[in-house]
Amino acid sequence: MQHCRPRQISQCLELAIILEASAHKPGNVSVVTNFENTRFEHFLASSVAAAPVFELAAERGIAVTEGKSTLTEIGLGQLIKNCVAEIDTWQHGGNTLLGTIILLSPIAVAAGMTSVGKGFDLRKVRKSVKLVVESTTPADAVNLYEAIKIANPGGLGKAPALDVNDPTSEARILRENVSLFKVFKIAEKYDTICSEWVNNYPVTFDIAYPSLFEQLNQGVDLNVAIIQTFLDVLAKVPDTFIARKVGLEKAQEVSVEASEILSLGGLKTSNGKKSLRRFDSRLRRASNLLNPGTTADIIGAALALCVLRGYRP
Repeated sequence: MQHCRPRQISQCLELAIILEASAHKPGNVSVVTNFENTRFEHFLASSVAAAPVFELAAERGIAVTEGKSTLTEIGLGQLIKNCVAEIDTWQHGGNTLLGTIILLSPIAVAAGMTSVGKGFDLRKVRKSVKLVVESTTPADAVNLYEAIKIANPGGLGKAPALDVNDPTSEARILRENVSLFKVFKIAEKYDTICSEWVNNYPVTFDIAYPSLFEQLNQGVDLNVAIIQTFLDVLAKVPDTFIARKVGLEKAQEVSVEASEILSLGGLKTSNGKKSLRRFDSRLRRASNLLNPGTTADIIGAALALCVLRGYRP
């Protein structure tokens, strides 16, 4: 069985982060737009910091397939925590990639577990992702909580149980033997990242990736393909980052507007471009409360799949 080199896997994910951050997605930081305290260069620094941890994650995936380790020994929570801590030491822009790291870490392990011929079979990668997240442990959950505290993300909201801000949650997780997968199952209705984990990445694999891959395969400009896919995902899946900050109704309004822009052609028509500029401006008002950050995380994961499959800009 031939495996891809761990370094190559990490390079694929690092490139995906850079490409996602570069695109001028509405309401998000990009190569031409910044927030007051978080800028494009913070994402670049974060991608560099994340790469060695992705490489280690891929190595652990290979070790599992070679019988040198087990799924429960992967230490996914520790990998995520280490990645977030490294990112925190490399830049001063606050939380840049928490959601993206949570999505990409299992993909890095799964890519290591997957044999390659001419390229990655994403069906096998997806099956391995399912095995990886379902094998997480209570220790993984505790490490994930510590990672969240390091990243200190805005708009976290309050979980219905085992809330990360409850000082008793970590002790309860260990005492009641609650795996990270089970923790995410509690929160899946309130957070698309958690929902992706417990439902085997339906938005990433079934919506974002096919849209992005088809456009890139047709030779559509990379920035255009990313933004069109971003709008497609946002139109179909209300952004839970927005919902936690200002309510589900407002998040649904944003999705309706994204759908309307797509119906006008998005970046492919003059009317679509005008609507997109107005949309972007509106999302950036009100102190970025309408930033579709979770949608951006999904696009990062979809780009990772494209790059793993062989896309090169």
